Amino acid sequence: MQDEIKITLPKLGESIVSATVVQWFKKEGDQVALDEPLLEVSTDKVNSEIPSPAAGVLKKILAQPDQELQVGEPLAILSTKAGASPAKEAPKAAHSHQAESSEQTDFLSPSVMRLLKDKGIGLSDIDKIPHTGQGGRLTKKDVEDYAEKKQACPQRERLDTERVKMSAMRKAIADNMVRSFYEAPHASLITEVDVTAVLKIIQEEKQSFLQKHSAKLTITAFVARAIARALEAYPLLNASLDGDMILMKRFVNLGIAVSVDQGVMVPVIKHCHEKSLGEIAVQITALAEKARSHRLSPQDVQEGSITMTNFGMTGTMIGIPIIRYPEVAIVGLGAITKKAAVMPDDTIAPRSVMMVSLTFDHRVIDGLYGCGFLNELKKHLEQDLAL
Repeated sequence: MQDEIKITLPKLGESIVSATVVQWFKKEGDQVALDEPLLEVSTDKVNSEIPSPAAGVLKKILAQPDQELQVGEPLAILSTKAGASPAKEAPKAAHSHQAESSEQTDFLSPSVMRLLKDKGIGLSDIDKIPHTGQGGRLTKKDVEDYAEKKQACPQRERLDTERVKMSAMRKAIADNMVRSFYEAPHASLITEVDVTAVLKIIQEEKQSFLQKHSAKLTITAFVARAIARALEAYPLLNASLDGDMILMKRFVNLGIAVSVDQGVMVPVIKHCHEKSLGEIAVQITALAEKARSHRLSPQDVQEGSITMTNFGMTGTMIGIPIIRYPEVAIVGLGAITKKAAVMPDDTIAPRSVMMVSLTFDHRVIDGLYGCGFLNELKKHLEQDLAL
């Protein structure tokens, strides 16, 4: 058996080719057990923990926090030699110890981050705060003491700007969006959908639906089902592009954008076309909760074939989202508003309406095809009301 194992960045998803190191849970010389988490890495889709492939001692760390790596590049070297023991602690003046201490202080707990925000302390001031926690970490008391001292002795001059480094997830999202925007020629269409009947069903059935499925009946579930059904007639919108080959998907894996504190995550409802409205609602609730509590696994965000984003939850009426590469289409939902509308019998009636946008890759889809899909989606949302 070999005495050393080179740990490399594993493939975390179908379209994921790189990841950024967020933090190490272990330092050089630490004893580790089989499958014990070694470090956390971030992609534009999800944060993942990388476990140890064997028991041993972490001999050398080869990738530092904020460093971006390609799949297959080395992360660390693990010594599995019999009798291997943790390395002796280096003298306090040693440079390696200073480097480790610096890495440890990079990690901030969510409670500390919230306190920094509440106290109005920018990330650029963190290095000025004494770190008294275990392993040189910043504690809530450190922040509170610094805030009191700062209030007692206010600075004479304050800068008008603050430089805040992107989080690993934010940077990964930005890189993916730039790639999509400049590689795929985007085109967008917008239609108005009358959701009066859907909202009436939701109001009448919400209690019984909740009791039956332990999930809320929402407009998002109806839209998800309508997208899956519309794609049966317009499957090109459920494809991806590989060079000059269009990859047609015989399944609908619908990604639903969820806002989290670090950005946006897109968990995927696998085989959405095969699920009932109740099953879709249950999946939406479960995945949204996992995303907001940072419990999504790589499997939860892989293999999406088309995405839906609901910016209408913020009150925004119309939006033109960017396609999530390598998908070729994304559906955007606007806020539901009231309007007076002329009915087929020429009477005037109050209606609840929602703007729905479709952004698509013009290399794969023509405008007329996109119009057909939106009309089909509109038909299913206005007419397919069965639970």
